[in-house]
Amino acid sequence: MEGFGWIMTIILGALAGWIAERIMKSNHTLLLNIVVGIVGALLGNWLFRLLFDATLGGIVGQLIVAVIGAVILIWLVRAISGRSRV
Repeated sequence: MEGFGWIMTIILGALAGWIAERIMKSNHTLLLNIVVGIVGALLGNWLFRLLFDATLGGIVGQLIVAVIGAVILIWLVRAISGRSRV
């Protein structure tokens, strides 16, 4: 989440983590949603730059990228741990 302050990063991370949690039918705490959302944003931005040589700009664009990254992150954790619920 380039160019955002700490407060906006935490808010967007929490929102992205919560949306990804709902998509993947998980059950996380607020703190874990924030972490999943922020790490998901990093993963999503990395993937978008790798695949498209660009990323989405603005708050809405970064929220979309963070949600996609968070969904991938939850899926990866489930695949590696072999658990159906994370």
